Amino acid sequence: MRYVSLALALFLFWLALSGHYTPFLLSAGVASSLICVAVAVYMGAVDREGHPAHLIGRAVTFFPWLVWEICKSGWAVTRIILHPRLQISPTMTRVNATQRTAVGITTYANSITLTPGTITTGVRGNVLTVHALVREGAIDLEQGGMDARVTRFEGSH
Repeated sequence: MRYVSLALALFLFWLALSGHYTPFLLSAGVASSLICVAVAVYMGAVDREGHPAHLIGRAVTFFPWLVWEICKSGWAVTRIILHPRLQISPTMTRVNATQRTAVGITTYANSITLTPGTITTGVRGNVLTVHALVREGAIDLEQGGMDARVTRFEGSH
């Protein structure tokens, strides 16, 4: 099933980039996708972390939540930029990731970085070093709401 979902994802990506729907080009896209899957299988890259197809169901609720968090943070950073008298308080903090897999920790670190005003500057084991534009952003991360949401997405709790 993982191989089929990878081939389908690659073909759909190829189709979106190509924009051409002639029989020859469609068959070339199918062939290219199958060759890529065969090479990935040969390299051992189609495992739970190389192609986490098991997360697709949970992505339906996780990604809208992440987009909302990005929008909220983007608005807060915009307010800081447009009203310079709002105090910034750059802060470095460390947060513990409760995820159990590399995919989970990577998703958490990337979710932090995607959220305006925060950036993950380092990962060592399950400890993430984060820079926040304002102290409140660091406090929010330290409270663990995003960590819990990513852990539920990962499915380890």
